[in-house]
Amino acid sequence: MTQDEAAPPGLELLYEGAAAYQRGEVTEALRIFEHAVLTTSGGVRVSALVNAASMCDELGDHAGAAVRFRSALAEIPGDAVEKRASTLVNYSQALQHLGDLDAARDALEEARTLLADHPEFAALRVPCLLSLTAVAFHRAQWVRVVELATETLDVAQRFAPHLTGHPLMNLAGAYFETGRRELGIDFAEQALAAFEAAGDRNAVAETQQNLATLYTRVDRFDDAEEPLRASQRYFEQAGLEYRAGVGLRIMGFVAEQRDYEQAEALYRRSLACFEASGAALDVAAVQTRLATVAFKGFRVDEGQELLAAAFEAYASRGLGLHCAQVDFWHAVLLEAVIDSIDAPTPELLALARDVAVPAAIAIDAVRYTLPNGNQRAQWNREIADPAMRLAFRFAYLCGDGPLVADLIETQCAGTTLDVAATDSPPSPQLPLEPLAPIEAPAQAEGSALHLGSALARVAAAAGLRVAPPPRLAVAPDGHIALAGYIAAAERRYGRAVREERVLTV
Repeated sequence: MTQDEAAPPGLELLYEGAAAYQRGEVTEALRIFEHAVLTTSGGVRVSALVNAASMCDELGDHAGAAVRFRSALAEIPGDAVEKRASTLVNYSQALQHLGDLDAARDALEEARTLLADHPEFAALRVPCLLSLTAVAFHRAQWVRVVELATETLDVAQRFAPHLTGHPLMNLAGAYFETGRRELGIDFAEQALAAFEAAGDRNAVAETQQNLATLYTRVDRFDDAEEPLRASQRYFEQAGLEYRAGVGLRIMGFVAEQRDYEQAEALYRRSLACFEASGAALDVAAVQTRLATVAFKGFRVDEGQELLAAAFEAYASRGLGLHCAQVDFWHAVLLEAVIDSIDAPTPELLALARDVAVPAAIAIDAVRYTLPNGNQRAQWNREIADPAMRLAFRFAYLCGDGPLVADLIETQCAGTTLDVAATDSPPSPQLPLEPLAPIEAPAQAEGSALHLGSALARVAAAAGLRVAPPPRLAVAPDGHIALAGYIAAAERRYGRAVREERVLTV
């Protein structure tokens, strides 16, 4: 390089910080980037500010990260498309950690608009789409998650193969959460293989942690231990407080199967990590687990306070399905208390009923938003049906005959085809079983990617769309079945669970 072509002053600091990050020394990388912010100017300074913000976010200082990202965005001109779009994507991740999903979505939509007219920056579409997927994931918009993750996998194959593990992991989460658990675990294992092939140590550790979570949720605790230990060792050595907090939460859940005191200690360490970093949604998740431990120790009032705090965190961010899930879990915990005493009071039974029924209605309504008949059936069987059974049980224990009758009527009414959505008939080809027709390529290299892409397309095959269920007018008096509970669910969770049209039965 000649003197005329000399690198901008301070550029070596950016390389030095990047090298520290690649070694897993995130705190040292932050120190280097902060030094560069103070000692450089122009584009180098802005890049250092963006990198420092990213390091803060990884270390759990999400509020500090957001401040730094905003400062950087104020200095990046609108025609610097690549730098501005990438900064907006990173900024959105900090906002998601803080629970500000609307602002995160707005930042991502701005980035997506910037990139739309610049095909030379197509690789940036991958992280943008990944972050949009994360927002949809937080909002439990499972159809949107699958659509975005499948699109991201296609884009990554063409422009950023080293990132293919991320959309595979998003597909894993979406299918797992909608009841297709073995398929979800399969995608997660493919994601881990893709990251290992790419040599991405950070992503390997994150995926090990995510995979451990999925294993614990299907009671495969022995399978969870090895990836959990490996990832926790990495995160603690790297000083990544937020991810260490996630690991402590999973370790607490594993411990909960055998030792409540150890589980509570791990959960409280996890809670401290999340509170320090401002990770509001993760705080709520740990509060729910702490409530479980409190209920099992018959500290019911403490457990209910924790559940109320978690509910408020979700409600204040418009996460209605999360609120319904908290209420369902509250009902499950109340059931355990009721079953442990000889004569539960009418007040306790009524509380359990009034928590369980609106939650069951809202959770049952989710299946009508899923595009695939198999997904709807599995959501009903594995998620909605247990919630509805609990609602039936508490209605029965309360001696509430009219409620039992209304629940029976609504369950027998069935599903209504969305006629408006069938004006353009779907392909007559039936969706394939997701694994049967797929064979991995003979060569080892890239096999996880190719298999994952094929599975994504098959698993995302659309079925007939269905409409939300109508309100039922029940003979002989024509009252609307579950009217009070439907109103309570829509008010409490901020989402429609029934159509306005009325069907007489």
